[in-house]
Amino acid sequence: MNASRIALVTGANQGLGRALVEGLAARMGPDDLVLLTGRNPQRVAEAADQVAQLPGTRGQVRGLVLDVTDTGAVDRLAGELQEQYGGVDVVISNAVARVLPDESQAARADEFIDVSNTATHAILRSFGPVLRPGGRLLVVASSLGTLGHLDTRLHHLFDGASLDQVEHAVESWRSAVRDGTAEEAGWPRWLNVPSKVAQVAAVRAVAAERRADDLATGTLIASVCPGMVDTATSRPWFGDYSHAQSPAEAARAVLDLVLADGVDPALYGELVRFGKPLNWYDGTPPVEQDRMLTP
Repeated sequence: MNASRIALVTGANQGLGRALVEGLAARMGPDDLVLLTGRNPQRVAEAADQVAQLPGTRGQVRGLVLDVTDTGAVDRLAGELQEQYGGVDVVISNAVARVLPDESQAARADEFIDVSNTATHAILRSFGPVLRPGGRLLVVASSLGTLGHLDTRLHHLFDGASLDQVEHAVESWRSAVRDGTAEEAGWPRWLNVPSKVAQVAAVRAVAAERRADDLATGTLIASVCPGMVDTATSRPWFGDYSHAQSPAEAARAVLDLVLADGVDPALYGELVRFGKPLNWYDGTPPVEQDRMLTP
């Protein structure tokens, strides 16, 4: 990628997002800029200042307040970065809403879908066009994002869908949750499963339209599964954390993908875990009584 690279990470003031910023700032150069974004101004400012002062930091780090659920704000930021820098080189969409196992999934659905899915659609729509040749646009998902984790009645909503169709499917799911018909239609009770499938489907939709041009310029669009990560968001959902990675460990494979020379066509548009693509059609629908869903 070009010198004076511009990188942006959403949901970055803590956990995996913070680790991704730290890793980018350590592995990029003094002329490169890493934008650490989040919703809370104080937390964003403090996190950016702390990362900037870490001994291993080489790149510039700047905190930027961004509410990813505000699609207008996402679009404005993309336009500003295009005008100021001529585009961006790295975008990692990482924001997620925290939901606890004992909370009502239905009651939290709007917030969860807004942060995980509406925001993903906005990032893809607004930052895809301003991604410089050779750039990287990654959406953090999980291995639950493969199509097989959904009831077969729902597969046609996401398999081979356009971004508009994915967005329509997500809004149909949201409506079904609101009116209490979601489970009857085949949607799993736990929000994370359809949310992750929809994220991966959205990435696949955008990548399908850009594949030839992006591969010709060494540009990568993909979703990534970082594996089990020990964070405040994920810890309540798992009974055994003996194999969990720290955020810094989980960030390493994602950053290797970001900073790799060239693009492996087998990874383009796919859900990538530890450098390898996961089969889109793999997975089985979760047993609703089992809350311990593996990443």
